[in-house]
Amino acid sequence: MEKENIFYVGTYTKKDSKGIYKFRLSKEGKLQNLGLAAAITNPSFLAKSKDGKTLFAVEETNENNTGFISSYEVRKDTLKFLSKQETGGAHPCFVAVNKDNYLLTANYTGGNIGLLKADKKGNIAPLSFVQQHIGKGITDRQKTPHAHSAWFHPTKDEVISVDLGTNELWFSTLDTTKKELVFTDQKKLKMAEGAGPRHLTFHPNNKWFYVLNELNNTVSLVKEKNDTYFVETSIATVPENFTGISSAADIHISKDGKFLYTSNRGHDTIAIFKLNSENGTLTTVGYQSVLGKNPRNFSLSPDEAFLLVANQDTDNIISFKRDATTGKLTFVAEVAAPMPVCILF
Repeated sequence: MEKENIFYVGTYTKKDSKGIYKFRLSKEGKLQNLGLAAAITNPSFLAKSKDGKTLFAVEETNENNTGFISSYEVRKDTLKFLSKQETGGAHPCFVAVNKDNYLLTANYTGGNIGLLKADKKGNIAPLSFVQQHIGKGITDRQKTPHAHSAWFHPTKDEVISVDLGTNELWFSTLDTTKKELVFTDQKKLKMAEGAGPRHLTFHPNNKWFYVLNELNNTVSLVKEKNDTYFVETSIATVPENFTGISSAADIHISKDGKFLYTSNRGHDTIAIFKLNSENGTLTTVGYQSVLGKNPRNFSLSPDEAFLLVANQDTDNIISFKRDATTGKLTFVAEVAAPMPVCILF
């Protein structure tokens, strides 16, 4: 039990942070900082290999138009550095890994996706391929492509890249022979004007998924018909009467498919939605204050009894007890963390 309650925190190293930190979540929901696990610049997003033995971290930097991705062996007492490679674009802010240790990095400033591969021990080979996005949206944040995340489809050989700048989802297959991404026939799906898609999460049935739109603060339900994706419905992540500035950041769904959560930076809440299991539509349950500012990332604990939020601007992580019946959240504990922006169990 104790092992699964260890989590790692990615940070921005602009102020006091030195890299990736290790924390413990107790079975009562209390939080404890176990110290620095790896010194690294701006490890803003983390992922683990499917066997849990390797941790991958992006370095959200721009050195000669590229950022980096590093790998670490997950040891009981520390993270042991294994390898580091270029991601093929500036400011990588997301990494995904599949069962074969293929890696996708979303390079925000580069407006592209890097494809890499690690061996079984976690050593990353040099960059295999870069998929460049082109296009723009209608807002100030959408003058050029800004890849914000990339996802391996859970049940088919497909990669979905989310580009806030072009305002589209980009669809590819992974050619493992050539080690490159090849656009599908559909290639792209446009979101509502000015939506600014950022992250997504798959429903446990793997038939449909939910896209979190950062700029217009909505969640869009995406389904597939005749091998073509389309947006069926969208719902706001902030209350109708809210007039302040807010931007949506992260999105997660409970394993039972009953509740979906998103984080609002500005409104500084977790929005709670109930799912209709028949058709996937969302109904707003309510909003939970994150007791901090700028909740860039959050995570459900492995048993989903708790929800942990990383508040970037208040240097704290908050744990909430999650009611599996109502979906609602109750404050349990708080711990200091330097500019935390990613939580990985």
